[in-house]
Amino acid sequence: MNKPCLFCEIVAGRIDADIVYQDDQVTAFHDIHPQAPVHVLVIPNRHIPTMLDLEPEDAPLIGHMHVTAKHLAHELGIADNGYRSIFNCGTAAGQTVWHIHLHIMGGRSMGWPPWPGN
Repeated sequence: MNKPCLFCEIVAGRIDADIVYQDDQVTAFHDIHPQAPVHVLVIPNRHIPTMLDLEPEDAPLIGHMHVTAKHLAHELGIADNGYRSIFNCGTAAGQTVWHIHLHIMGGRSMGWPPWPGN
């Protein structure tokens, strides 16, 4: 039997999360292992395991995720100084939950490349 998806359980309200935004397409909540003073995840309410599972018809959803990130960056006070938004795809990229999610991180300077410590 497959283990239920953690993020699908959050969207369904069966697992608590510090939700900062939700609409009919996406849910955004604070990361439980933040890598910056502000670290929020924006996820689609529909299960999509990785970026490799996207279809052309998902383009409006991905755009909506980015527009939601912009609005949240303003609300969370990180827009003016800058923030990082990133998708990880696959194990080597650091994806640990198999439901796509857009990281929004800010509140500190972030170096490049994004190795540990940056």
